[in-house]
Amino acid sequence: MARVRFGISPIVPTIASFLLAALWGLSVFAGWGTAAFCGNGSAECGQRLAAVAGLSGLFAMLAAVCTAAAWVIPAARRDQRTFNVYMGSAVAAWIVAEGVLFLGGLLAT
Repeated sequence: MARVRFGISPIVPTIASFLLAALWGLSVFAGWGTAAFCGNGSAECGQRLAAVAGLSGLFAMLAAVCTAAAWVIPAARRDQRTFNVYMGSAVAAWIVAEGVLFLGGLLAT
């Protein structure tokens, strides 16, 4: 039985990773998260959201390392399956980082 392969360019998950990184960065550092979840300007809400952003940052760092590893490690550049594992892990870690930030923001209010 033949196996069907979908030829997806490696740039597609890379762009997805960069877009998720931009969303996370704007939510944490540009104040999008504070504006969305702490609209009333409460100092307590801002402190709780900062703690959640720190926890979310751990997953963001993991995602950034996986993205860089996919492009820097020679074994990942040579083998498409290894590259896909790194990039899949990176995108999954970005989604977890965004989810922690969102759920934590809902609980911080």
